[in-house]
Amino acid sequence: MSANSYLFHSDSMTPSLHIGIAGAGLLGRLLAWRLARAGHAVQVFDAAIGPGPVFRSQAPDVGHVPTAAGFTAAGMLSPIAELDNAEPAVAALGWRSIELWRQIVAALPTPQPLLSVQGSMLLAHRGDAGAAQRVLDRLAHAARSPEWPGGHGAATALPMDGLRQLEPAIQGPAQAWLLPGEGHIDTVATMTALHADAPGVRWHWGAPVARVQAGEGGAALFLANGRVVAFDAAIDVRGVGAGRLAPSPLWGEGGGEGPAALVGLTPLAPTPTLPQRRRELPHPSPLLQAREGPMPVRGVRGEIIGLDCPGHGLTRPVRLLHPRHRVYIVPRSPARLLVGASEIESEDRSPVSLRSAVELMAAAHSVLPALAEARIVRLDVNLRPALPDNNPRIVHTRGTLAINGLFRHGWLLAPALVEQALQQTGWALPMTAPTELA
Repeated sequence: MSANSYLFHSDSMTPSLHIGIAGAGLLGRLLAWRLARAGHAVQVFDAAIGPGPVFRSQAPDVGHVPTAAGFTAAGMLSPIAELDNAEPAVAALGWRSIELWRQIVAALPTPQPLLSVQGSMLLAHRGDAGAAQRVLDRLAHAARSPEWPGGHGAATALPMDGLRQLEPAIQGPAQAWLLPGEGHIDTVATMTALHADAPGVRWHWGAPVARVQAGEGGAALFLANGRVVAFDAAIDVRGVGAGRLAPSPLWGEGGGEGPAALVGLTPLAPTPTLPQRRRELPHPSPLLQAREGPMPVRGVRGEIIGLDCPGHGLTRPVRLLHPRHRVYIVPRSPARLLVGASEIESEDRSPVSLRSAVELMAAAHSVLPALAEARIVRLDVNLRPALPDNNPRIVHTRGTLAINGLFRHGWLLAPALVEQALQQTGWALPMTAPTELA
């Protein structure tokens, strides 16, 4: 470990547990990575065929098993911009996540994933000035909420010469605003690094979990193939998959068993110390029964296009404000960019349509002329998990934990949600600040 490394507590507030995690997306990998460092024995189960991404344009039409939505995401870390879609208390968690991403990336082995925090930009063409102003008004109104932390910047108008100084490759928009403190992270590289750097974690691929169930003295993962694996504690972070195979007893309807807490608003009770135990059960145990209820999660389609354009010149994420689209462009390297649309209310996983591809690329080209000669290297589609109110939720019952509903804010919120959940359960202590080692 280097002299300026970020340190992690090697202990937790509970004895070492055997913990099963359903889902190997971003939340599952962050949890496995943190819990392993807290001294727990961790196993992760996922439907994907392996740890890497399979982008939709590279997947067969028959037998395609979607990989985690975290691979598809552009990785924008934008608390200010997300005030347009998220409640202030939820978007504010993004500032803590940015701090945590700095620590996490610094702790990962080299070569470390790209993490850049230089701000982001909002852009608008002259004809879209009215739509842009309505967005800015919503951002300003949300930032006045008492739930929004003071001291964080707001969208700042940039004159055109200021825009050219910061991002000379951008041409065409009539208006621009800088959102200070925002950033972006390389999602694929970070997902890969979290998997590779999780000591002692056992990963089970091609192993979809049908449900997660709590009981006296522990919890169990019920796999789709009929196996039941018992642990001291179990975590459900299957995203959209939590509502696909079977209802989960962790997600009851109003008045049901188990406390459901909206993140940032209601504290969660710590999990009592559990006996250390892991075994495979030949059939469901009567000790592992709980009230069943439907998981109220829906999928929200996201589409993204990967472009190869050496020398594109863009250094910050940008959003083009448009009456019909929220098109974003995110630099991944000096030669690669991602272009995407924020959200489409559909659970369709079919490939990107011609209309979507043309509209996205035309909008991106209208502000970044260098894209005229870019080559398309990736077309990807995935579903973001969302709950009815579009807010994330943590559910903590005895021996079980579930996190879901990150919607379009996965990379912005995941570290803060994981930190909050693990502190409340007592399964891991917080990460420390950077420390100089002797």
